[in-house]
Amino acid sequence: MSNSNSPSPERISEAEYAVMEALWDQSPASASDVSEAIAKDRGWSLATVKTLLGRLVQKGAISAHPDGRRYLYTPLILRSDYVGGESQRLVDRLFGGSAAGLFAHLAEQEALTEDDLAKIESLLKELKP
Repeated sequence: MSNSNSPSPERISEAEYAVMEALWDQSPASASDVSEAIAKDRGWSLATVKTLLGRLVQKGAISAHPDGRRYLYTPLILRSDYVGGESQRLVDRLFGGSAAGLFAHLAEQEALTEDDLAKIESLLKELKP
């Protein structure tokens, strides 16, 4: 598994992210295991899942280890590291690096519920020295 200081893999597509979610939930896993977890809901075939797994191996996001006649796949990046990197890219790209800008936008769009606001307030209190 990587840590925050390791280089991140190439950008992961939305479809590849679905495969990553399955592997973060349970790994190591075979292509069949991943397919059973996600393919039916998306209308994907086993071949599609295998293609996505191959792309993720090439991108350095997962490893593939032989296990008899199949491969077992394991994430090489932590979910928290990936989500953190994507969150920062979003804030950088859309809000000039300002997380406050993101919150202001969500508040203006009324996208934050009372529960969201309470959780944010609680988090801010925890972060204050």
